[in-house]
Amino acid sequence: MVAMRRSVLLAMVLVVCSACGAGPSNRPHVAVEREGGGSEPTATETENPDAPPPVLQTPKNDLAWTDCTQSTLGTLGPGTTPPAGLVFECGSYESAVDESGTLPGSFTMGAMRARLADTPDGAAPLVLTSGSDRSSTATLAALSTGGLTSLLSTRPVVAVDRRGIASSQEIECLTPELRSSLADLGQFDPGTGDQVDKVTALGRDATIACTDYLQPQELAFDSTHAADDIEELRRTWDVDALGILATGNGSAVALSYAAKYPDRVGRLVLDSPAVTTVDAATATEQQVAGQEAAFDAFARQCTALNCSLGADPRAAMADAVTRAANGQIPRVSANALLTAVSGSLAAAGGDQQGRVRALSDAVSAALAGNTAPILAAVAQAEAAYESDGQFITRCTDGQQWPAPDRVRELQKLWGERFPLFGPNAAVGLLACTSWPATAPPALPGELTLPVLVLSGTADPVVGNAGVGTVTGAVSSVGAATATLTWHGSGHPATHSDCAQKSIVTYVSDGVLPPDGSACPA
Repeated sequence: MVAMRRSVLLAMVLVVCSACGAGPSNRPHVAVEREGGGSEPTATETENPDAPPPVLQTPKNDLAWTDCTQSTLGTLGPGTTPPAGLVFECGSYESAVDESGTLPGSFTMGAMRARLADTPDGAAPLVLTSGSDRSSTATLAALSTGGLTSLLSTRPVVAVDRRGIASSQEIECLTPELRSSLADLGQFDPGTGDQVDKVTALGRDATIACTDYLQPQELAFDSTHAADDIEELRRTWDVDALGILATGNGSAVALSYAAKYPDRVGRLVLDSPAVTTVDAATATEQQVAGQEAAFDAFARQCTALNCSLGADPRAAMADAVTRAANGQIPRVSANALLTAVSGSLAAAGGDQQGRVRALSDAVSAALAGNTAPILAAVAQAEAAYESDGQFITRCTDGQQWPAPDRVRELQKLWGERFPLFGPNAAVGLLACTSWPATAPPALPGELTLPVLVLSGTADPVVGNAGVGTVTGAVSSVGAATATLTWHGSGHPATHSDCAQKSIVTYVSDGVLPPDGSACPA
């Protein structure tokens, strides 16, 4: 990793992949059923003849792409079978640390472009951001190998990683010991006090380490700065407007972009959006609710497959978490185990039954004394979701982090409502309690562009409560919206081919599908 001086701006690396292709103009059949309460938009709601959505353009000045197909596929592990002709390409561009010029210097941003060998030449790309959840490039890689062919057959998708995450310059502000203790929520920490006291101290130490390391740029990692980085890509491409696909917490970045650059948004797809304008505890509660729903879906599949967790997978998993918390599974903390479980639940597309069996077998093996499989799963999940850059952006994006006394209350409350994931999620809030407060993510003040919103019924990354908050935010300022619900488990909904077809049509001609549509699992 490139060393970063404390008083100097952090340089970041971007890897981008590109392809071009014009989408078809004929609308495919997307929705297979209608959700209750939905209404089909009228022509005036979806198409404003006075201000039609802009035509998306092919970049005039593209990035210098380098093929990174094999290295990208290698990060997804053995058994990954990409679709025929899938190509990943990587590149970089410079983005100012601060658009206002208050902070000097620039970051080298990283991104990745996915396309198929037969993606039409000249098609305008769609820009993907997943915010501070799993990196945008990793999200794109998983989507592309999990069946993104409906979308990629019409146009390339370019993922832009946030500052300090994945293909952007790596940030290493935490010591290995501090990073490990945070991941385990202090379970193996010899410090005094209960777990709440230990994690409070760890969060304070982590905040000091990272803000000191990043100074004076420690507050330049919020969604507004991430929006500026996307705007710099548009300027580099020299196009009038961008089509944006935001997943999870990336919705905050996309909405910040629409707030600051409303005339530069050509299409806006919010897939499985995180809740907006709420405090950190409320946002985490929605995530935990999604994790519990996703685990219920896993348990049903596990039982149907006669998996190794037995007739009651939830009871078996609860027993495993209790044993891990009591130190009865060597080197595996309760939170590390739940991180591995949540990471597996988030995966969608591909061999779903294989993943169910693999998670079941890994937990069963750990209970029997063989921890190698679950430790491998823990390492994979922590690499995907727990980097130092993600810690920084997560803390920066969160609002009103709760104090220790409130966390103790949430431990009890969530332990009753969300027994598997709740208690550890409550304690995990303390990692960011000491982080400097930042302004809430910006929301658009005016937006006439139609907005497509997707969600899943069992989303372990953000839950599904974000749909109402984002549709309310954009519709209140003039935008027509249509929601589509995927009745599958995992994150994001774009894994569904049915959902992809709605994106294809919308991006192609700016027409929304019927509001309240649904896609089968």
